[in-house]
Amino acid sequence: MSAPVHATTVLCVRRRGQVAMAGDGQVTIGQTVVKATARKVRKLYGDRVLAGFAGAAADAFTLFARFEAKLEEFRGNLPRAAVELARDWRSDRVLRRLEALLAVADRDHAFIVSGTGDLIEPDDGLIGIGSGGPLALAAARALIAHTDLDAKTIVTEAMRIAAGLCVYTNEHVTVETL
Repeated sequence: MSAPVHATTVLCVRRRGQVAMAGDGQVTIGQTVVKATARKVRKLYGDRVLAGFAGAAADAFTLFARFEAKLEEFRGNLPRAAVELARDWRSDRVLRRLEALLAVADRDHAFIVSGTGDLIEPDDGLIGIGSGGPLALAAARALIAHTDLDAKTIVTEAMRIAAGLCVYTNEHVTVETL
């Protein structure tokens, strides 16, 4: 996979038929916080797919647009759209320069898509990307193993924990659910 992406945290949890994805709101340039309320997760394809990004904002908007076009082309088939985006990302000269990761999910699948052409579907339905991703992912795994909380509550609490530990993650969290 490509080098770690800093300055954000996105977490996705699939649990008991519910999918929740959260992203913090902090945008940094170097070590300076320039925005605290960015929206890094959104619903796509008639609110049936969730997508979140870690990395450069302009690059993420380009990827969202390309991914949304792939979803339309393949009629909401998330695995097929993700595979095709990863293929394009790897082979297209312009896309290859983008510095971002995407987390995408629907009720049946969750994937990480990277600029090196990697397409990963985690075994446990959990995704954590960005500098605070591993922290949020660890917190989510602990919450799943030791509580009966729903997916939305788990992503909210795990993001709160990550925000307390990662200087590139704040507590202004956007949560989207399916």
